[in-house]
Amino acid sequence: MRDYPNSKTLLTWYDDNARVLPWRVAPADRKLGQMPDPYRIWLSEIMLQQTTVAAVKAYFVKFTTLWPNIFDLAAADDAEVMAAWAGLGYYARARNLLKCARAIVVEFEGQFPFDRDQLQGLPGIGPYTSAALASIAFDQPETVVDGNVERVMARLFDVHLPLPKAKVPLTKLAEELTPRKRAGDYAQAVMDLGATICTPKSPSCSLCPWRCCCLAMERGTARELPKKSPKVMKPTRQGIAYVAYRTDGAVLLEQRPDRGLLGGMLGWPVSAWTEDPPEFMPPFRADWVEAPEEVRHTFTHFHLRLRVMVASVLPERSNRHFIEKSDFRPLDLPTVMRKVWSIAVGLE
Repeated sequence: MRDYPNSKTLLTWYDDNARVLPWRVAPADRKLGQMPDPYRIWLSEIMLQQTTVAAVKAYFVKFTTLWPNIFDLAAADDAEVMAAWAGLGYYARARNLLKCARAIVVEFEGQFPFDRDQLQGLPGIGPYTSAALASIAFDQPETVVDGNVERVMARLFDVHLPLPKAKVPLTKLAEELTPRKRAGDYAQAVMDLGATICTPKSPSCSLCPWRCCCLAMERGTARELPKKSPKVMKPTRQGIAYVAYRTDGAVLLEQRPDRGLLGGMLGWPVSAWTEDPPEFMPPFRADWVEAPEEVRHTFTHFHLRLRVMVASVLPERSNRHFIEKSDFRPLDLPTVMRKVWSIAVGLE
């Protein structure tokens, strides 16, 4: 008779195999009473949304060095935070990060609320993040379900309903297994299992602590789960980026509107991004030269192709606000704007 999966088996595995992460308290330290810092857990969870652990680590270290606690972040300059976030993508997260930090300082005197409903009422904190924060930071028995957990549950119970339709039943299965004690460690254990053993393409089933109770392993279906609905083809949009620089090295940048893609970030003046070829409408009259290469970049919902136009102007002839060469740091730009700069520099 097949064993039923239980949290104790997984927690025993986690005690010996937990990943070492800069925001995590090791299970041995947690058993001794050391609780995670809610600020660090919150920051890591916001950064990890639709981003890999490998990509987040360096950003997390940078943020916690610049702003070690919620009060420091709440008092930070918006532009500095957006610049530190550059390259991590999904820039609405950075704007909400600041809004949330300031709300916690003002409304909760700098203390994260324990209650999941209160957490979810804060900017940028949705159902998943509120559950993760309540569970990992405060050890509350909340069900935490990310892509790793969905994959583990789908294989453990051999669920063939494709995602995203399977999200609700997979969450119910995950909820049934969530223990009341050590809930935070358990949540991280399932995620670690998915990240290191129950991986998407080549699961190491022989090393899995739940191998004796995994239906997909028993039936030989692990590699085909979880199933996903067919992807919708992404449309391709086109645009023009205008890179203007003065002969003294200053560059023309503008801050994008807070709403929309790359909101609040610095970037080059650009046309609208549409499916039809855009009209050439530069920010001012000059001898614009088109770069021989275009920028290609992919966002969540569409592919983007940007023509790059470059112009050089004399300082006395430029009536726009240019950023001095000494103040310009390409690394402060979002990735697509960095690509534009790389191509423009190659044209000089």
